[in-house]
Amino acid sequence: MARQKGLVKYSGTMGGVRHFKIKGLTGDFAGMAGGPTDSQIKNDAVFKRTRENMSEFGGSAIAAKSVRVGLAQIIKQYSDSRLTGRLTKVMKEINKEDTGNPRGERSVLVSANQSMLAGLNFDVNTSLAGIFNAPYDLSNAPTRDSSTFKVPAFEPTSLINAPSGATHFRLMNAITVVSDFVFNVSTGKYEPTDPTLSAMSAIEFSHYTDLSTTTPLIVMNPTLAGPPTMTGSVSVLNCIGIEFYQLVGSNYYLFAQSNAMRIDTVF
Repeated sequence: MARQKGLVKYSGTMGGVRHFKIKGLTGDFAGMAGGPTDSQIKNDAVFKRTRENMSEFGGSAIAAKSVRVGLAQIIKQYSDSRLTGRLTKVMKEINKEDTGNPRGERSVLVSANQSMLAGLNFDVNTSLAGIFNAPYDLSNAPTRDSSTFKVPAFEPTSLINAPSGATHFRLMNAITVVSDFVFNVSTGKYEPTDPTLSAMSAIEFSHYTDLSTTTPLIVMNPTLAGPPTMTGSVSVLNCIGIEFYQLVGSNYYLFAQSNAMRIDTVF
C-alpha cells in the first residue's frame, strides 16, 4: 500500500489508483483499484476461505457490539476511538478456540474463555492501573446478578494520579451480561444463545469525592433488574473505573481525559 505525501490530496480513483483515508490513522493512502466482484466472493469456490473468515469476523463483531450496547450509557467517556476493533479482535480470538464446529460457523464461546476479556482497558492510552492504585475488594453474588466494589478509606493524593486542575473524582462499578454467540445455519447469521439476557446491565457511581482529603469507605453494589435467572452460556463482565471533575461554584464538570475503565473480572 502506498502513502501519499505530496501537497495534492484527493479521494476516489485516478489512473487505476484508488486514494482513500483510514479511520484512526493520519495521512492519505493509495492502492490499486479493482479486485474480485461481490458475486465472485459470494459464490466462487476459490473464495471459500474468504467467506468463512467474513462469517466469523461478522459474528465476532456482533459479540463485541453486545458489550458496547450493554455499556452504552457510560462507554463514551472511557474509551478510545479504536475500542470497537480491539474488542472485536478479542472476540475473534475467542471464536478461534471453538473446535466443535466447522470454519465459518465456529461459535463465540465467551463463557468458556472468560479470562481472555479480563483486564481489557477501554482506552488503550489510559490504563486504570496507572490512575487508580487504592486497595479494593471486588466480589459477585452467587446468583451472578450483582457485584460489590468496596474501597476502604485512603489518601487520594498518594493513590490517585489525577489530571491537573481536577478537584473531585467518582468511582464506578458496572456489570453487563454477554451471551455466547452461535451460528444459525437457517438464517446464516450469528445469534446470542440467550437474547433476553444479552446486554443487560447495571451501573453505580460513588459520590463526588474531594481529591484533597481522606476518602471514606466507598461501596457500590449494582444489581441487574428482575432479578434474571442466569444460564451457563452467559458471562458477566465486571467493569470498574474512575472519572475526574472540576468543581466550579456548585457544578461538577467532567474532564475529557484521564478517565479510565477496565474489565476487571468476568464471572
